[in-house]
Amino acid sequence: MTIREIRTHRLVAPLHTPFVTALARLTSVSTVVVEIVDDDGRSGFGEAPEVWTVTGSSLASAEACVAQVFRPLLVGRAAEDLIGNCRSVSTAVIGNESAKAAVDVALHDLAARRLGVPLPHLLGGARLTVPTDVTVSAGDARGLADAAAKRIREGYRVLKVKVGTDAGGDVPRVAAVRAAVGPDVEIRLDANQGWTPREAVRVIRALEDSGTGVAFVEQPVHHRDLEGLAWVSDRVETPIMADEAVFGVADLVEVIRRRAADMVNVKLAKSGGLRPARTLLELAEAQQMGTMVGSMLETEIGVGAAASLVAAYGTSVVSDLDAVWWLERGAVTGGMRYEGATVVLPEAAGLGVTSLAPVGEPVP
Repeated sequence: MTIREIRTHRLVAPLHTPFVTALARLTSVSTVVVEIVDDDGRSGFGEAPEVWTVTGSSLASAEACVAQVFRPLLVGRAAEDLIGNCRSVSTAVIGNESAKAAVDVALHDLAARRLGVPLPHLLGGARLTVPTDVTVSAGDARGLADAAAKRIREGYRVLKVKVGTDAGGDVPRVAAVRAAVGPDVEIRLDANQGWTPREAVRVIRALEDSGTGVAFVEQPVHHRDLEGLAWVSDRVETPIMADEAVFGVADLVEVIRRRAADMVNVKLAKSGGLRPARTLLELAEAQQMGTMVGSMLETEIGVGAAASLVAAYGTSVVSDLDAVWWLERGAVTGGMRYEGATVVLPEAAGLGVTSLAPVGEPVP
């Protein structure tokens, strides 16, 4: 059985609320869905989200990479050779992690569909549910507190608060969130590279001294400043998580070597797919680093794949899989869904996606 065809589809899905970080303000998800079809007409899906400020990937660049590199590489090859095909994808082009991730996930989805099992089962897991945090977008203290309190009423117990837009105001903002949600809710911060090392230490120490209770701080400084990241980690008690600083194995090895962070956020669109993401999780665990799996702003395809990885491999903290929650409505038919603060993966084969359009709409 061979791979017969590889197609790409553009999807744009509006958000119900702007997603605001220190890097960008987004009002929609823009992504390229890769569809890999075998001789029996089965399709596996993966996606490459457009994230200019993190991966640098665009819709056009992902489409070009698939059309010019991966389609001629894979069409005609044995669909059963999952490891060999994924290995070829990982080495066929420099960079282009989002396009690699889309093809890697589509190959895994197709393999699971061919076997008739959910994707987590293909990856070696038994669970079909995983917990998630929910993000509170950057804003003023009042807005953050109101949004955080609403998320708690909706059943979330772990909040990821976006900071880094203004170091001078971040301490009162986080304090307002803590006052709004009480002492028993986990608050984690994501600065998205928004602080200098000195600002990071000043803000984190002030939060420590005030007893605000922050579980960890994600990517406080610029992703290339590993010396600064290590400098911050060495001067605060709060655990520091690397995100944008780690795309692949070489990046994580360097973070470990420098003792620059205590934890790592693994994302498929940064690492190049499920196969390299598994390696990152195993390497981090071997080095006694904390682990979390996150996502970009993606659809049910990307989040479902990330959640399947968590369901199979587990992480040391609740993962960051709320991206689909931000959508005004589902971007596709089928796939993962939420029950409160839990991602529920389908019992159907693969990712369970049945159509690249919401119910009742034509496929783009």
